[in-house]
Amino acid sequence: MSRLLVIFDLDGTLVDSETLCNQAFLDLLPLLNEPLESLVDQFRGKQLSRILLEIEQKLSSPLPACFEQSYRQRVAELFATELRAIEGVPEMLQALTFPCCIASSGPPEKIRQSLAVTGLAPFFGEQVFSSYLIGSWKPEPGLFLHAASAMGFAPTDCIVVEDSPVGLQAAAAAGMRALHYAPHSKTHSARSFSHMSALPTILQAMDLAP
Repeated sequence: MSRLLVIFDLDGTLVDSETLCNQAFLDLLPLLNEPLESLVDQFRGKQLSRILLEIEQKLSSPLPACFEQSYRQRVAELFATELRAIEGVPEMLQALTFPCCIASSGPPEKIRQSLAVTGLAPFFGEQVFSSYLIGSWKPEPGLFLHAASAMGFAPTDCIVVEDSPVGLQAAAAAGMRALHYAPHSKTHSARSFSHMSALPTILQAMDLAP
């Protein structure tokens, strides 16, 4: 059995959902006059309740009481027709030789839809963990620690694959090593990569390292 567990973030790491999630804000809030790319950068990986507070500050007014429900519905509509897996993810998962799971800040129904629409569900089965089921959101370490415990691995034997700053902070707080998926960055560190095709080789090297 491998001595490494790979813990994947979902949004922006396995599925190309960040743009769609922020497009939903623009669709529902005409007064939110900011470029889509700017919203993606600001909100990447954050808990929805925190994002909504930031939006209220930007608009200088409270959101309607039913806004979260309307937002979830709009996201689900966009996912149903436009959501795709990140380029190279299906092939990467086919080639992966390590046990793996998903640890996502999204609610379970959103996670299930994402995996079903993109065809990634068979790679993970029931090995999917949601912040909404344990009450801990990144950058808190609780979700990653819960996933590791449920999978039977110590934190030191886990590799987290993340695209967001809050996710990388959560991995560090959990005492886990992390790899930063940064497809648009012009500079890369030893712990970052730009295409999913590189991940199996990187993980093999980490598994062999003393």
